[in-house]
Amino acid sequence: MTFARLRTALAGAALMLGALPAAAQDWEPQGPVKMMIAFSAGGGADTLGRLLAEELNTRHGWEIIPENVTGKGGVTMAVALKDEPADGLSIGISVTEATAYAPQTMRSPAYTLSDFTFLSTITGTQMGIIAKSDRGWSTLSDVIAAAKSGETITVGAMSQKLADATYVLAKRNGIQFTTVMTGGGKASLNAVIADDVDIGWSAGAQTASVRAGDVVNLASAEAMPLNVSPDAPLLSAYDMPYTFGVKFLVMAPDGLPAEVRETWQVRIAEVLNDPDGKLNAFTRKVFSGPEVIQGAELDAYMQKSFDANAELLTESAE
Repeated sequence: MTFARLRTALAGAALMLGALPAAAQDWEPQGPVKMMIAFSAGGGADTLGRLLAEELNTRHGWEIIPENVTGKGGVTMAVALKDEPADGLSIGISVTEATAYAPQTMRSPAYTLSDFTFLSTITGTQMGIIAKSDRGWSTLSDVIAAAKSGETITVGAMSQKLADATYVLAKRNGIQFTTVMTGGGKASLNAVIADDVDIGWSAGAQTASVRAGDVVNLASAEAMPLNVSPDAPLLSAYDMPYTFGVKFLVMAPDGLPAEVRETWQVRIAEVLNDPDGKLNAFTRKVFSGPEVIQGAELDAYMQKSFDANAELLTESAE
């Protein structure tokens, strides 16, 4: 089963989670819950975490207290969360790359996948490669043709993984790109609009600019077409076996008791799948919409991501 189909199946199945045996939902937090958010206040991950906390507090009378534990693309939060008690009173909001990619770039990894219990995905990015519309490029094929004709192409990348991706994409297509590291969030988009770079990676911040006609998605870096640009080709059309979309997720320290994990999964799914909820609306407005992957399926997803990242790192080092 593909993860696209898995996501659809789980989204429907999550609606029935409330019918699980009472034993699966006996646990409730007895005291405040520390929610450690891996990214800065006001950003996408921060908003997702705070909306989740707000809705769970309102629905169940819980006391979830968000705090931002930022740095190194989620590594700082992961290091802190790993050492918290596995009692359900400490959870983290992060992205898949913080645990499926970052440890593989460390000389002495501070943690591994097995140090965490992955509770649920929340939503996914809309990662694309973008350019200003007035450049006249419609797809990545046009950019590759320009590079082959001798034009120097600069590429804005928000992370080391995307810098690796830029190198591998160029190598597989017989060209060279010049990578320019940008900040996260809208920085890559802003660099494209300001003509500081020719093209750039953007994880969804480009959507409004695409709708306005100022920016074009040259390719989808997700496993699926982009919501706003369904005709943009996938990277597989350019000999790329990798995808670069990111999932936002809720995680906890390893060793979480089964009943605690199940309560968190049920409650998170209820919030995500409520079409009238603030979190559901935000995921649809800014990201890919609510995505519920949990349990063994989420563990398998994380391992598959880890393995794909290992292959990317090996190829980027060649």
